[in-house]
Amino acid sequence: MQRDDAFLAAWRDTAATDDVDASGPDDIVTRPPQRFRTLWISDLHLGTPGCQAKALLDFLKHTECETLFLVGDIIDGWQLRRQWYWPQAHNDVIQKLLRKARRGTRVIFVPGNHDEFARKYINHTFGGVEVAEEWVHETADGRKLWVIHGDLFDAVIQCAKWLAYLGDTLYEFTLKLNRHLNSMRARMGLPYWSLSKYLKLKVKRAVSYVGDFEFAVAREARKRGLQGVVCGHIHHAEMRDIDGILYCNDGDWVESLTALAEHADGRLEILQWSEHLPVSTKAGARAARAAAATTTQTA
Repeated sequence: MQRDDAFLAAWRDTAATDDVDASGPDDIVTRPPQRFRTLWISDLHLGTPGCQAKALLDFLKHTECETLFLVGDIIDGWQLRRQWYWPQAHNDVIQKLLRKARRGTRVIFVPGNHDEFARKYINHTFGGVEVAEEWVHETADGRKLWVIHGDLFDAVIQCAKWLAYLGDTLYEFTLKLNRHLNSMRARMGLPYWSLSKYLKLKVKRAVSYVGDFEFAVAREARKRGLQGVVCGHIHHAEMRDIDGILYCNDGDWVESLTALAEHADGRLEILQWSEHLPVSTKAGARAARAAAATTTQTA
């Protein structure tokens, strides 16, 4: 199956479903929603077993915003081309995003490398979701932030795509191994530890031609005369100043369960959603074990 066919099939099948929340006992909205001016999420990797779709649904049900940015790798076309994997929870996520767009949230989709097939639909709208190559967002306090996925600054993607595909396959294997490893650690009374995140960060830093992703992105934002950049791609949530440029990475929904949020006054914050999940749910129980090593950042 071609990547664009996978994308269109998933989108068409979801849009055709009834506008009803597919809610089980763990999905009932029991907490008041958190309200923000803007939210950024990326690297959902819908269509892969590693996607934490139930935790993502909890996030979407318990947050409201004026503008929601989908910063790439929303649907994983690489995985869907290898093997079709599309459980109901992934369908529910797309349905929830479409519902938000219908109910007044401005939803802007900036495709990444795993859903690069969507780049042929730049400047089109699907179900109220705008598709854009990039975006400049102005915060409430006047800062202009460049919104991109970030894969164009990854030499592996640009110069050795075969290596990127190989790395993706190995990453999926590592995620499976990670699930078994942490099941064993839990029985031994040990805390959650992300083998996949550890290995990915080590590999990213070891491969010399990847370069310094964060500095490259920040440097380009400076050239464009902007005050900051929001990206995804490397599955590492972070917010820091790089030579006067605010670098923000909203993380992912495979390992870290993070988002970037803008409050009404323009203040930015990385949301560690694992800290908000009810521990009584399966997703919450898994995520709570991962929350201890992370802290909330603001700027």
